[in-house]
Amino acid sequence: MKTRIVLLAIIFSAKILHAQQNDIMPQSEIYEWPKDDAVKKKLDTWQDKKFGMIIHWGLYAVPGIIESWSICSEDWIERDSIIKYEDYKKWYWGLSEKFNPTKFNPEQWAKAGKDAGMKYLVFTTKHHDGFAMFDTKQSDFSIAKGPFSTNAKKDVAKYVFDAFRKENFMIGAYFSKPDWHSQYYWWDKYATADRNNNYDIRKHPWRWNMFKTYTKNQIGELMNNYGSIDILWLDGGWVRPRASVNKEVLSWGAPIPEWSQDIDMPKIAADARKSQPGLIVVDRTVHGQFENYQTPEQKIPEQQLDYPWESCMTLGGAWGFVPNDQYKSATEVVHKLVEIVAKGGSLLLGVGPKADGTLPDDVIKKLEDIGKWTSKNGAAIYGTRITKNYHDGQNWFTQSKDGKTIYGIALMGNTPLKEISWKGSIPKKGTLITIIGNNQKVKWKLTDGKVHFELPKTEEKIALTFAFTPENN
Repeated sequence: MKTRIVLLAIIFSAKILHAQQNDIMPQSEIYEWPKDDAVKKKLDTWQDKKFGMIIHWGLYAVPGIIESWSICSEDWIERDSIIKYEDYKKWYWGLSEKFNPTKFNPEQWAKAGKDAGMKYLVFTTKHHDGFAMFDTKQSDFSIAKGPFSTNAKKDVAKYVFDAFRKENFMIGAYFSKPDWHSQYYWWDKYATADRNNNYDIRKHPWRWNMFKTYTKNQIGELMNNYGSIDILWLDGGWVRPRASVNKEVLSWGAPIPEWSQDIDMPKIAADARKSQPGLIVVDRTVHGQFENYQTPEQKIPEQQLDYPWESCMTLGGAWGFVPNDQYKSATEVVHKLVEIVAKGGSLLLGVGPKADGTLPDDVIKKLEDIGKWTSKNGAAIYGTRITKNYHDGQNWFTQSKDGKTIYGIALMGNTPLKEISWKGSIPKKGTLITIIGNNQKVKWKLTDGKVHFELPKTEEKIALTFAFTPENN
């Protein structure tokens, strides 16, 4: 049967749920620093990297639609009304028989990331649809079991991780806690009403225990069979102890079941760290000991934060590959990167390979353009930490880890800058300001408590970066 799928729109509901809140205890959103010294050491290394790539690649790349969510039955998801929901799911699951990425080229992805100045990777080993991008023994629903099974690189995650390791990236494994293909999560006995598991765990504890074992085993495969892993990046924050549901979860607009979708994170994290000492665990939105850094999505916090975090954002309008996607300019990406780093975070930029296994040409070109700036101005980004006076007008500030150097980054736009000035972070008397990129020295003056210097002749059009020794050194 020929099926035409039209994904009309994704509209987020603004509804606030009227969940039974008498047994939902809002969890503190204060960051909890890890106690394990190995985790703290790796977290400090990760904070040096600042710029990463997240890759969404799975069944959804075949038709070029939004990742996984089209098979979820919630009000904000629109599908072609001609196609019945159950028929749609069958069509979607059937994409596993068509996904044959014969041009799979992880080396191209890694080179593009390196060219952009990226330093760490997060790769989707499994999204919510349950399709594994690694050779799992827990399920036949994987890239290694379909038409790509005869390819030497069928164990896709292995080759992705290897390619990025060769370019000196930190390695992160994205893993979806919910699995909509598993009979232990979405049981065919019942309808799939929303993103949550579709049966009462209190009445069917055996089935949920099987799901917990299935999840633990898949994560165990990733932690034991794929070399050194630095980050376990867990998505699907509605799979959590019910007592940890907070305002953030309620704001998503999805129903909150009366039962707890607890998968025993203490056990999962402990087992993972036996295989990967110092592993950074990111149990997204479940604030506490298993969220070693926080992950605001498609947004930047309003204020500077003094604990580890990253903004995960898309280069285009979608996480995965969508035909004719509109990509952000290098200027927009760099400006976001600068603001994020000055506020204490890292930027995780999302791209999606095509169904054939290659990145779109436009994505490669955008990453190259970004890299033209990071390759010259990286001193003000990589290995830096926050400084008290971090923002004034078009200027953002970071500092070296030892505090001996302040870096300023003046964002440039359509109106050419003639002079750069700011209040606070005064250079040491008698020193010059160095323009990063061409090592030019410029004189500055202090007037009415503000530092001023004339913009030197430059071809820079995105952001001018400079460095100086602060007055307290």
